[in-house]
Amino acid sequence: MDFSDPLPATSSEEEGRRAARVALLPVGSLEQHGPHLPLTTDTVIASVLARVLADSEPGLRLLPPLAFGCSHEHAAWPGTVSVSAPTLHAMVADVAASLRAAGTPKLVVVNGHGGNHVLANLVQASGGDMALFPGPHDWEAAREAAGMSTTNDRDMHAGELETSVLLHARPDLVRTGHGEADHLADRRDHMLTTGLSRYTRSGVVGLPSRATATKGRDLLAYLAKTFAGYLAALDPK
Repeated sequence: MDFSDPLPATSSEEEGRRAARVALLPVGSLEQHGPHLPLTTDTVIASVLARVLADSEPGLRLLPPLAFGCSHEHAAWPGTVSVSAPTLHAMVADVAASLRAAGTPKLVVVNGHGGNHVLANLVQASGGDMALFPGPHDWEAAREAAGMSTTNDRDMHAGELETSVLLHARPDLVRTGHGEADHLADRRDHMLTTGLSRYTRSGVVGLPSRATATKGRDLLAYLAKTFAGYLAALDPK
């Protein structure tokens, strides 16, 4: 599967014939990911996962990604750009409303950035018309299925998981040096107050040295299987 272009290329006529009941909206961020991954890492991962989901479940509409998120904890590093939680909430809510008006009543938000907390509240208030995927438990189970040795908490940023997905889907975006970029900061009690820079100089919190393309491939395959349950709950039809 070619992941080089995150933008769907369908025409209006083609989407009209599809008449999708469910759309997939990748949501990422523009934030530092250490010296070895690009600022767009979360958006790339959300877009790659959404494409895998669309390929595994024919009939879903794949949307272009939202490339900005709530990344304020990364503001100490150059290149990071954030939007406020109300702005992100409004953007996704407006997309969902536009889709409903056009005949697509259900929306799956495919989130690639853990700091986009507001998305959970938006989905919570949707009355069953939205789903948020993957959840923390999905990521954790996918790590195990892919043979990763780290957890969500220990490997929270630019580590084994994120580097593995990019090595599989976009190896051209991975810089040299990830094998020597490991940094652990298991206690981050005040991160939301102080930002991540209190706990890491490089921006990495995790073990990118353990990343492989095979792990990234297997993680995505596991998430595609898990997604079927979300889709059945969102749209039994």
